[in-house]
Amino acid sequence: MKPMIFDSHAHYDSHQFDEDRHELLLSMQENGIGTIVNCAADWESLTEVVEMAQCYPHVYAAVGLHPDEVGELDEERFAFLKQQCQKEKVVAVGEIGLDYYWDTASHDVQKKWFVRQLELAKELDLPVIIHSRDAAEDTWNVMKEHAQGLRGVIHCFSYSKEMAEEYVKMGFHIGIGGVVTFKNGKKLKEVAQVVPLDRILLETDCPYLAPEPFRGKRNSSLYVPYIAQAIADIKGITYNEVVAQTAKNAKELFL
Repeated sequence: MKPMIFDSHAHYDSHQFDEDRHELLLSMQENGIGTIVNCAADWESLTEVVEMAQCYPHVYAAVGLHPDEVGELDEERFAFLKQQCQKEKVVAVGEIGLDYYWDTASHDVQKKWFVRQLELAKELDLPVIIHSRDAAEDTWNVMKEHAQGLRGVIHCFSYSKEMAEEYVKMGFHIGIGGVVTFKNGKKLKEVAQVVPLDRILLETDCPYLAPEPFRGKRNSSLYVPYIAQAIADIKGITYNEVVAQTAKNAKELFL
């Protein structure tokens, strides 16, 4: 029997799923997708992901505010976020971090709420899902200072293999998605090669970053096999080994 896939990062609250969300989520298990972590990013999704986790046995929630959205945060809203993190089937604080690509909130504001959400994860003994884009150095500095003793994943990893190895030494997992299948995904292919399999998580980030041959289309967890196969090819191991070990990694981290 084929092992079941664990998609460690999805956004099924996205409007791109409005027309077929229910049917799609119901079809997952018959298509070999055993478990999904549905991650909050903006303010509305803080409640939506929690509600969705209550509706589907194989779906869990991560609650946190994406760095692009932290400009909306104040103490009252942060208290609500904390409340949501304590709901049933919430398995992580995320996605949180720094994003200097869009720069919708100032770097200081992003760092402030990144640190606060890391502290919240420590307080609630939850793992973290880290988003970092064009902010390698600042993310690393914040993590070194405030994430010691935490566990979690650097989601949609986009930096060097050397930096990946440093995060692994810190005890973190590396999230690998559709980019590993791209012709121009050389950097992530190198990361997939050097990071031990017991430190890799499979993820879609759907509806974004669909793997080849669906690049540019709406992504879903049904496409995770393409990511798993790419990692298997890079590492010279079987597809089943990749799926079984990454599912084990995700279960140990989140469940």
